[in-house]
Amino acid sequence: MKKQWLGLTVLSGLLVLGACNTELESDAQEENGEKTESSTEEVEAEENDVVDEVFVEAGNPAASPELALNRGNTVVVGLQEPGGVFTPHFNTSGYDGNVQSVMFPPLVDINPQGEPIPRLAEDWEISEDGKTYTYFLREGLKFDDGTDLTAKDVAFTITLLHDPSYGGGTDITEAQVVGGLEYKEGDAEDISGIRVVDDRTIEIEVEEPNARSLTMLGGQVLSEAYYGANYEKGDIDYLSDLHLKPLGAGPFRFDEYNPGQHIRYVANEYYYAGKPSVDTFIYRTTEGDSQQFFQTGELDYSAFPANRDNYELLESMEFANINVYNSSNYSYIAFNNESEVFEDPLVRQAFIHGLDRETIIAAHYQGFAEVANVPVAPTSWAYTDEIEAPTYDPELAKELLEEAGWEEGSNGIREKDGERLRVYYYTSAGGLGDTLIPIAQENYSEIGIDLQVEQMDFNALLARVDAGDHDLASFSTTMQPDPHVGVQAFHSTHTGATFRGYENDDVDRLIEASVGTNDQDERIEAYHELYQALQDDPPMILLNYNKVLSGTNARVDGFEPNGVRGITPSLEHLEVVDVTP
Repeated sequence: MKKQWLGLTVLSGLLVLGACNTELESDAQEENGEKTESSTEEVEAEENDVVDEVFVEAGNPAASPELALNRGNTVVVGLQEPGGVFTPHFNTSGYDGNVQSVMFPPLVDINPQGEPIPRLAEDWEISEDGKTYTYFLREGLKFDDGTDLTAKDVAFTITLLHDPSYGGGTDITEAQVVGGLEYKEGDAEDISGIRVVDDRTIEIEVEEPNARSLTMLGGQVLSEAYYGANYEKGDIDYLSDLHLKPLGAGPFRFDEYNPGQHIRYVANEYYYAGKPSVDTFIYRTTEGDSQQFFQTGELDYSAFPANRDNYELLESMEFANINVYNSSNYSYIAFNNESEVFEDPLVRQAFIHGLDRETIIAAHYQGFAEVANVPVAPTSWAYTDEIEAPTYDPELAKELLEEAGWEEGSNGIREKDGERLRVYYYTSAGGLGDTLIPIAQENYSEIGIDLQVEQMDFNALLARVDAGDHDLASFSTTMQPDPHVGVQAFHSTHTGATFRGYENDDVDRLIEASVGTNDQDERIEAYHELYQALQDDPPMILLNYNKVLSGTNARVDGFEPNGVRGITPSLEHLEVVDVTP
């Protein structure tokens, strides 16, 4: 009963918190925005079935460890050590992004399907020609020091991101704000496309429609009075002194950072939606096993590598609420399109049909993942199941290789122009690779391919790919707030190394069409055409969409993680409850 997940992360279990992220039919789907409960039996499945999204309530909340029960009105979640840059738009570490997201809500947020929803902006308008964005801020917005948050702060933030000396990770130039490049590269003293109408209204004019502009321009807001007190165009080095003194407008305000120990926040009485029920929220950054910390009560929430063994481990902790939900990312093996072997799309198609992905994914994830068919997860509005995943068909793979000129050699390995069909596959140590490698080597040997494999740490893998010293390499995407994130690297002008050398005019045209309009129906049509073009001329072997498995101590209500934003939207709703008998 099976039904139908670029920034880079390693192929392994993910702790999905949300900064910046497949079904067996059951009764556990979300209904009217509220999760329904599921029994253990509903999670059980045959090995090749795919587990549905489920929420399983703790069997005995009173079994919560004393460490947790004695913590009082404080909630603790694990996080890897951040880089110490807590100013939005300036960090290079995603863990810094997790830290920021607690304090800096955007104007426009996104729901689990990747659709825009109001946050600091209560509404917005897009002009008929798609070139003017008007944001209407909520009444009475304040930063966490009690000062007003107005449209002038939004204008300052967007101006700062266009500064000639800005070197952070937010490429605001993608939005093509009118006058933005003149400010960034010329002598302009302001950005002509930004117009503050009043304290609660701002209009921003852009050169061309872009579906990503609404959320890019409606991102996290910096206080002009605080972050702009010493601002002079072309010199923003002073901001480094403020990276560990963040001033936000979120449900919690920054209290303390103790490197190697924790980041502590306290409830923000000025938050527009009201002061949270929880007094203190802590990201614990101590090195160690976060799953073990959850088991002992040192953490109230933890994600686990999603598989049946870990599900059963959580099930044995009677105090744990169990959440299984869809991630918004996907895993893949990238072809080096500059390699002579992969110049011919027939060869790339053969490598896809020659790999038994169903067996690999079922064996490794035990029902907590499924084979991917398109480069966007089923959580997204842009997903379709009308384009079927290429099947495992070794006979077809052989025919494709023959058509591409690779003939069987005397020792079973194919040859062309005196060269053996030997390819070098690099992947990170552990994780899916441990299951994939022996099956892939057997599959490819059967059709005449000599697959040489090397496992290494993730940084070494990135270095080898950057140097083009590979034929195949495994990666996973980050969470995808918009489907463009999952396909932009296939455009011939993209500067990333992973798909360097891949060029297809139709793919370029369809990527541009999919992001060049604000009409979602038009975007869907372009994406579906794009997915088909990518099957005909594949830049990669799509592997799988993943589930995320998380546990919450039943003493805390309100955690509702999702594959696009992680736990961030939940934080303002957390509540510590009495679970003692």
